[in-house]
Amino acid sequence: MTTAKPPRKAYKSREWVPGLLMSAPALGGLIAFVGVPFVYAIVLSFYNVRLGSPIPPTFFGLEQYRRIFTDPDMSGPFLRAVLNNLTFAVVVVPVQTGLALGLAILLNRKLKAIGLFRSLFFMPVVFPMALVAVIWRLILARSDQGLLNSVLHAVSFGNWGAFDWLGDGLTAMASVIVLSIWQGVGFQMVILLAGLQQIPSELYEAAELDRASRWQQFRHVTLPGIRGTLVFVAMLTSVLAFRVFDQIYVLVNGGGLDEDATRTVMYQAVTAAFNQNNIGMGSAITVVFFLIVVVLTLIQRRVVRPGYED
Repeated sequence: MTTAKPPRKAYKSREWVPGLLMSAPALGGLIAFVGVPFVYAIVLSFYNVRLGSPIPPTFFGLEQYRRIFTDPDMSGPFLRAVLNNLTFAVVVVPVQTGLALGLAILLNRKLKAIGLFRSLFFMPVVFPMALVAVIWRLILARSDQGLLNSVLHAVSFGNWGAFDWLGDGLTAMASVIVLSIWQGVGFQMVILLAGLQQIPSELYEAAELDRASRWQQFRHVTLPGIRGTLVFVAMLTSVLAFRVFDQIYVLVNGGGLDEDATRTVMYQAVTAAFNQNNIGMGSAITVVFFLIVVVLTLIQRRVVRPGYED
């Protein structure tokens, strides 16, 4: 009696070749534009490098990292920037993800001109963040000519005066959070909308036959159906929230934004590198911040992983 021969392992070992070839352009771009600059930043963090200085770079060792954590002139602003980043992420991630899910459910309908409504909600995503910051700078202008102040002045029958939304420490970060959510929620909405459209309609029909309410359908059909997509959106939003920079830079330099209340780590690194001409310090800040984001991302992934795998 003859037995069938097992498939050749050589054939299986070659199955990864097409995948590698198809991913080669993306991997090459990732290595060239992310990996190499980050490695170079690590190297620069060990040197005292000054822009425009005739003095050649000198080896500093761990001095830049020591200053970040022990020097009051550097540790104070850095820790404040980390706290601002955490505050921004803690608010933006759940609020933006929740709004994106609500909009995706609202637009997951077969209505006339539904494509037009989807395009309108997605339109802010295609605007550059610098342009969005300029638009919101006009909306939140401190004078009575600012759009928001004008509206509040009208609805309060003249009892509302001019308020500096960007310059006040209590509302500066809230203003940045609002404009960031407005600009980015459409991107998460499209991803969640694609996930909703993958849920079989038979599941909803079966739930209706069982007389399930709208909330029960959402809880037992919709959420389980997009669990993986929702986790992906939350993690993507977290990464994007930690790298916030453009709107802070534009509003601080041209809109009167309170710098101390809205300073982020990326803003701190850029100002240290180019405003203070200290490339080594800016590189050290980015390396430390990268490690912080990696740790927080691993913790978040660990938290959501058990529910995702069920």
